[in-house]
Amino acid sequence: MNQFRAPVKRRLLHGFLKIAGEQIHIIRGDRLSLIGAIIFSAFVFMAIFAPLLAPYDPMEILRKDNGEAAYLEPPSGRHLLGTTNMGRDVLSQVIIGTRKALLMGVLAALSITFIGANMALFAGYYKGKVDEVLMRIVDISFSIPLIPFVIVLVAILGASDLNIILAISLFLWRSPARVIRAQTLSLSERPFVKAAKVAGASDFRIMYLHVAPNLIPMCFLYAAFGLGWAVTAESSVSFLGFGDPQFISLGGILHTAFLSGAFRKAWWWAAAPGICLTLLILSAFLISHGYEVVVNPRLKEN
Repeated sequence: MNQFRAPVKRRLLHGFLKIAGEQIHIIRGDRLSLIGAIIFSAFVFMAIFAPLLAPYDPMEILRKDNGEAAYLEPPSGRHLLGTTNMGRDVLSQVIIGTRKALLMGVLAALSITFIGANMALFAGYYKGKVDEVLMRIVDISFSIPLIPFVIVLVAILGASDLNIILAISLFLWRSPARVIRAQTLSLSERPFVKAAKVAGASDFRIMYLHVAPNLIPMCFLYAAFGLGWAVTAESSVSFLGFGDPQFISLGGILHTAFLSGAFRKAWWWAAAPGICLTLLILSAFLISHGYEVVVNPRLKEN
């Protein structure tokens, strides 16, 4: 048995390395995607080493040399991004909050792409009633606004990161499902699929070994889109006060700053998390530009 497992593992590893190499080539071949990847890598570095990069405990009430609490201190050498109305270091909170935003964005993006791609595969390959039922589910989901739905679901299930990811994933898969399904309809009529059917390959083997690999660029495109959508949705929900109170998030920092009136008198408190969110979301959409060119080569002519 082991002598058969080894070749399978080697093939899987070779396939993974080949796919990874192709994605790196796509990103390096597009200037905007490369810029987005550099920005995104900086956020990944910040998220991994957040406890080491944060100069203070994000929940610690800091004090001045005279012993008074450092309330609403403007940016300085001691506090690069200033402090909050509770005397907490904004830079430390932003670094820790970035880790949460990135983690939730990546998990939600993977869920969105996984659900959407599988729905598209089944709908586009089987067609008929299966396609009709799945596409009607997509149509219904498009009629329900995302943020109000997430708020209602979180209010029912509780304010936790898992519930927010669940709510986001339940709805944002609709866009990749519809677009990838159209590509699957085209691929399912190609000669190599018909040849696999004649050879006796099962439906699942055809879908996942013959059709799915041709959908990888589009899946990566919607994974990048999904990251931007998920970070936006999570930050919006947290800004409205429905985020998990046990963890610091960029949307939660903006929520606290807004309630304290810092938007008017402590610009640094709101500016720092706002800029981080903007750059993180921007990096995701810049990365997607390279995959858009692969999916639609006519964009190269523009």
